[in-house]
Amino acid sequence: MKKFLAILLCVAMIVCMAAGCGSSSSSTTTTDTSSTTTDTTADDTADTGDAAADDTDAEPAAEADISVAMITDYGDITDQSFNQTTYEACVEYCNANGIDFQYYKPTGDSTAERVSSTEQAIGAGYTVIVMPGYAFAGTIEELAGDYPEITFIALDVSSSDFSEGYTLPENVYCAVYQEELAGYMAGYAAVKLGYTHLGFLGGMAVPAVVRYGYGYIQGADAAAVELGADVTIEYCYGDTFQADADVTAVMDTWYQTLGVEVVFACGGGIYGSAAEAAAKVDAKVIGVDVDQAASIDGTYGEGMTVTSAMKGLAATVKTMLQVVVDGDFASYGGQIDTLGLVSDSDMEANYVQIPMESTQWDDNFTQDDYTALVADMYSGALTVNNDTSISAADCATVVTVNDYGSIKN
Repeated sequence: MKKFLAILLCVAMIVCMAAGCGSSSSSTTTTDTSSTTTDTTADDTADTGDAAADDTDAEPAAEADISVAMITDYGDITDQSFNQTTYEACVEYCNANGIDFQYYKPTGDSTAERVSSTEQAIGAGYTVIVMPGYAFAGTIEELAGDYPEITFIALDVSSSDFSEGYTLPENVYCAVYQEELAGYMAGYAAVKLGYTHLGFLGGMAVPAVVRYGYGYIQGADAAAVELGADVTIEYCYGDTFQADADVTAVMDTWYQTLGVEVVFACGGGIYGSAAEAAAKVDAKVIGVDVDQAASIDGTYGEGMTVTSAMKGLAATVKTMLQVVVDGDFASYGGQIDTLGLVSDSDMEANYVQIPMESTQWDDNFTQDDYTALVADMYSGALTVNNDTSISAADCATVVTVNDYGSIKN
């Protein structure tokens, strides 16, 4: 992990120098990233060629020999969450380093369609494939072994997403995150900031979302114990990663009838349902994966977003692309890394966090309080249960959890 952080810091310096710390490079060979490839039925694929060299012979790869394609999962690059963050990180890195980039959106939500889009990218000559989301496990199983010369970088694809007994090939790297820690931070912050009737709206009950939710309950529970507060959490999954009329109707009931004050909307674009309902009664939401304050507040109402439970998607993408450029991918290939806390003092260096800038701090929960909380997590003085096999109610000791299961089932 120290090596991973060191590489991350190098990436930050390189990107800042090459892109003017956020401005677009004036000399770039990146393709038009505003267009989406629609022909996902193409069956032409790249020649396999030779496998990657052993890392003992690794040399920095010529950037001209590297090209990057991202395949979207359920959502689009405008989802204000997982896909968009991954896409923007790819664009920023590739623009800054003169690397050809394109993204592909499958025509539908199935492994077959994701495989088709991936094969189209490979057939077009892209050498690095970035895949955001657990849904790509089947694509990796089907394709990675057939294309040993292609580098696959997958986010949020865990060992439990693959078939039993599957061995990850050396040309694949997967990063997963300790979402339970970010969820804990958000739940703890919400209660410390004075909210006592909370909601959790998960997209689908997949491990990453469940970990967010269970951490959220544990954080709220710990804060309730400290304050001696009576806290209730309404808990459900929407069975979708998009805003949905049925989900919005449930959120209307939570906010308007049950008196929920803030909902942690955890699952891509599903935040739209929570935010739409919250806007009707001037209530609050908590964002996920990235700092969603600007997009939620700008669309649904200023000051709506209490905080966001974040994970370092962009940092992971940029770091791993730099690893490929440096010719050091063999040191990471075939691995599934779990990323979490790497610092007890620099909050923004961590791969799970809440935003320092947009969180609605007050005297009851300050940035110093947050830093102390993270320091306890980092040292092991505070541990968070990440067991997704238990029930939501099992995560609480004093908080009341009303678990509705899945809205559409």
